[in-house]
Amino acid sequence: MLPGFEKIVEERIKKAQQKGEFDNLAGSGKPLTFEDDRFIAEELRLAYKILKNADCVPPEIELKKEIERVEELLSNMPDTSEKYQTLKKLNFLIMKLNSIRNSSIVFEVPQQYMEVLTNRFSSKSTKIQKE
Repeated sequence: MLPGFEKIVEERIKKAQQKGEFDNLAGSGKPLTFEDDRFIAEELRLAYKILKNADCVPPEIELKKEIERVEELLSNMPDTSEKYQTLKKLNFLIMKLNSIRNSSIVFEVPQQYMEVLTNRFSSKSTKIQKE
């Protein structure tokens, strides 16, 4: 900061303190809470903070929320063709999320085919054994 400018700032802060302008601030007397942003890439932190202050959610988070809603919907759905269509939608959302991330395949969210296939094969095998 410029030497003269720093002095002006200090004087204005002292005058505001004397007038009591800092007495009724929100969170006064409470410890500061810092957000843990160490897992966000350094070049994205400012952008994410601006989005958060504007109540906007990054696309990745919106997709995760949508995936959770579809999974919950699937868990309460009877086994019908509608469930199959919903499962296709879920796998599409998961594929979209994985493509946005640009990360290693190890960290990708698995699609939901295995559980449905396993259930279907197990129900067919029990029918065959009963006959």
